[in-house]
Amino acid sequence: MPRALAEGKTKVALLNVKPADPYAPTVEELEAGLDISCAVMSSDYSVAPSASETVDEKPLCTEGNAVTFGASNATIEFTLFREFDEDGSPLEPEDDEIGDAAFQATKEKGTRLWIYQRETAKKSRDPWEAGDEVDGFEFITDHS
Repeated sequence: MPRALAEGKTKVALLNVKPADPYAPTVEELEAGLDISCAVMSSDYSVAPSASETVDEKPLCTEGNAVTFGASNATIEFTLFREFDEDGSPLEPEDDEIGDAAFQATKEKGTRLWIYQRETAKKSRDPWEAGDEVDGFEFITDHS
């Protein structure tokens, strides 16, 4: 069975509109977002589930300690490349290039966004297709 390394394989969409079904976005919804695959630095890209919140609570009938899982969490950290024109202004998107749109979409603290990634044997530049295996997370931008 063929194996694939992640190099050049991760495709990432950044959406500012919540998909109708956030657990199964459509190709149209993914394409409506920004394809930021070529705008993200690979060295610190970290988008993955992380440990859930826990609650030290149990039913009356349980002996000993018990932990119940609470809210789910994710780690969403990445650095974006900036794109500028000859005058030093943020580069406007055109044709298939997003210019500085990825940075502009994330620069305001408190912005609610959705990020989806495909990590398969397909290349990053391959288009989204129905049936693609994707992971997605809702997040609010912050500064660090």
